[in-house]
Amino acid sequence: MDPASSRRRTRYSRRDRPRIGLSPDRSRSPQKNELQPHRSKQWVIPPEQDTEFIYHMEDVLSLYREPYDPKRPVVCFDEHPTQLMKQVKQPRPPEPGAVAREDYHYERNGTKNLFLASEPLAGWRAVTVKDRRTTEDWVHFIQHLVDQHYPDADCIRVVLDNLNTHNPAAFYESFEPAEARRILDKLEFHFTPVHGSWLNMAEIEFNTIQQQCLDRRIPDGATLRQEVAAWKKERNSGDTDIDWRFTTDDARIKLKRLYPSLDD
Repeated sequence: MDPASSRRRTRYSRRDRPRIGLSPDRSRSPQKNELQPHRSKQWVIPPEQDTEFIYHMEDVLSLYREPYDPKRPVVCFDEHPTQLMKQVKQPRPPEPGAVAREDYHYERNGTKNLFLASEPLAGWRAVTVKDRRTTEDWVHFIQHLVDQHYPDADCIRVVLDNLNTHNPAAFYESFEPAEARRILDKLEFHFTPVHGSWLNMAEIEFNTIQQQCLDRRIPDGATLRQEVAAWKKERNSGDTDIDWRFTTDDARIKLKRLYPSLDD
């Protein structure tokens, strides 16, 4: 027997190759549609007919629709932890025809926290690196926002998540009564609903900083501060505002299940 002929007969032709994902009758394999109780996905499922959620959602959305007013700026605040990771082995720099390479092993080096404030209509944001995420840290960040960034504002309207550390009464725990009252008189807090942090535009800024600045291993707090400062300077100089388009009318249609039915 011709060896070449024998080899040819052992290869698959297009007709002989097994079909992947298709049953013999060319329909989709039933395996994909079968129940898979061992698998699950996690996401926040908002409650149905929740007037508390509706109230806070529409309050924030109404605020977003107001025109820009430098005397009454709308500022969104959020905070996120960041894991510091040190290299175990020295990364290899990129070469012609090869990308940079780093070992998949790394060493954890603690955690820092980013406090971010963003004024969407002005295209401005401020980011501070904190060691902790306590109520006291939040109070002093807001105080700095009032006195250093908006000293001439009549009222700063702050959108923030409804966390137990975001307690306006805590200003009296960190400052003398007169000073606490002075700061609070320049503030107006608008809390997002529970399970509604997606309404906070500061999350958009955090998604951006994650992609542009925190998408690599940062070994220590000093390096994190340098990277964040460089990102903030570049983004603020680019006049990048946020065009928020989700309105109260949209919510009443797309999130209709959250609204109580008043039909008899």
